[in-house]
Amino acid sequence: MKSLKVVFLGTPEFAKTSLEAIHQSHHNVVGVVTVADKASGRGQKIHQSPVKVYAEENNIPVFQPEKLRNPEFLEELKKLDADVFVVVAFRMMPKVLFEMPEMGTFNLHASLLPDYRGAAPINYAVINGEEKTGATTFFINEKIDEGNILLQEEIEILPDENAGSLHDRLMKMGSKLVVRTLDGLADNAIEEKPQPQVEHPKNAYKIFKEDTKINWNSPSKTVHQFILGMSPYPAAFTTLKIGDEVKGLKIFSGKFELADHEQTPGTLEISKNEFRIHTEDGIYYPLELQLEGKKRMMVKDFLNGFRNFDEITLLD
Repeated sequence: MKSLKVVFLGTPEFAKTSLEAIHQSHHNVVGVVTVADKASGRGQKIHQSPVKVYAEENNIPVFQPEKLRNPEFLEELKKLDADVFVVVAFRMMPKVLFEMPEMGTFNLHASLLPDYRGAAPINYAVINGEEKTGATTFFINEKIDEGNILLQEEIEILPDENAGSLHDRLMKMGSKLVVRTLDGLADNAIEEKPQPQVEHPKNAYKIFKEDTKINWNSPSKTVHQFILGMSPYPAAFTTLKIGDEVKGLKIFSGKFELADHEQTPGTLEISKNEFRIHTEDGIYYPLELQLEGKKRMMVKDFLNGFRNFDEITLLD
């Protein structure tokens, strides 16, 4: 089987796993493009992307351009004479870049395209209560996540699985799919296919802070899936008033029961032994949570931190 020269473009851990899989295959990673180093956290410590760390540990040339249209960067990349570019969890690419290699540029996306195009496919698959999802490799074009499909693979979403667990399983599965795609391209054994035309495809728009607020007026199952789909990141939240203070409360997991009640959705019942929030058609019981300014903990430890439960209410 022919060995392809590959330039890899990506940033987070999800991408690093694919880079590692390619590097350990018979294909040759001749260069890596990733985000510029950033200062963050206390003391503004410089952080490098997982992709850069892996590349440097394995003596793979690293490029970190501020702008992808930078002529010097494009010229340096062209000198690598790569057969194909592989993109995993990167940013929008200009045409001059993705059309550079002879075989083109393909991307790994964590959904069964055309469903869940966008920045948060794993989160929305869980939020919407899907029973399955998957990964797709496809050629990049000028539209977001709309290029011709190369390979797809399905994966079952387990009962009560959160986005973090699904992310990790898709990360491993996707890395193998990337190598299979390279093998198929090297052997000229993959027939690219246009994405099916769907009248109302499910979308996976970027998630902003305001999108993570829990709507307690929803059915219990909807609330449960929303919390799972946001866990562990960016995390679903609600707001508590504790005395005169208003604090955000992230909820990472819980359980629910369907029950007839006359309480207004969002009504909180809290005591030393119980934390219940009423939904449209039942009750939700948070199990793992994090109060603003505190560490993440189980509900028992959370409740042990309070003495006066009468001063705690839930705000819309």
